[in-house]
Amino acid sequence: MPAVTGGKAARGDTLNTPSERAISILGRRVPLTYLLALLAAVATWLFIVLWCEPYGRWPGTAMDAHAYYLALLGSDPYSIASVGTPNAYLYSPVFLQLLWPLQFVSWQGFVAAWAIFPLAALAYLTGPRLFVFGLALTLAEVAGGNIELLIGVAIVVGFRWPAAWSFVLLTKVTPGIGLLWFVVRREWRSLIIACLATVAVVAVSFALQPEAWIRWPQVLTSNTGATKGTWAAVPIPFLYRLPFAVLLVIWGARTNRRWTVPIAAMLALPALWYGGLAIIIATFPLVGAKTWTDLRRVLVDGWKEIVESAKAAPGRFSRRRLAE
Repeated sequence: MPAVTGGKAARGDTLNTPSERAISILGRRVPLTYLLALLAAVATWLFIVLWCEPYGRWPGTAMDAHAYYLALLGSDPYSIASVGTPNAYLYSPVFLQLLWPLQFVSWQGFVAAWAIFPLAALAYLTGPRLFVFGLALTLAEVAGGNIELLIGVAIVVGFRWPAAWSFVLLTKVTPGIGLLWFVVRREWRSLIIACLATVAVVAVSFALQPEAWIRWPQVLTSNTGATKGTWAAVPIPFLYRLPFAVLLVIWGARTNRRWTVPIAAMLALPALWYGGLAIIIATFPLVGAKTWTDLRRVLVDGWKEIVESAKAAPGRFSRRRLAE
């Protein structure tokens, strides 16, 4: 290979590591990981749009998005509102109000627009170098068009801009248990901002559709525990999962572990569909994992911490017994 002058090569380094390999596009060096992430995103978008429900191609994509589309067009958004029923819509009226401009497009146009949201959310949470890995873990969720990845973004952003928690509270609701983070840490300003933002959004939305807001609490209560016996949901009732979610947030807040919040939010989902596990991807930016090296470091450090805690536990227990 001919010698290369300038940059890292001039210092004796090479461009052979996966994170540094690049190709020239229009005179600019583009890392292959970035290009691969872009190609994967475009290919997934095309797959969703071309294989979407309900045109007789089963299993199709964008099944959850189809529920949003039908509810958006209907005069009664909660005409189908039972967990496990195809095209059931269970979120607050404000979610549909935000999608209002898309009611004027065809179903395929709606899918083409909506599919961008989960893909963009995944890209935000993983970054380009971990995008393909994240996509492999969440492909079913992305293809279905659900909002778990958007909730993950709201949680991550919510540490800096607490108003983002209003998205969580006005869609899945119960993952809002993550707000305990602010309570335990006595970050009252952030908690007040999150609550006031939610109240403000509800007030405006209620003025537009008061009858829908009256229906929504009834929909939520009527669907409590409705996933019993459903194959697509983790068979652990919400009331069993909730205490673990609460304890995890409290422990995370007391030990400054932000990554516990999205995991607790996942445990607190009203119905823990297998696709809901995608919220775990929100831990990536919270532990600083932007590359494979970062991810390996986090896993290794985490494992070492678990082992060291396990070794230290008997000694702490013995000292406590002696003190008694």
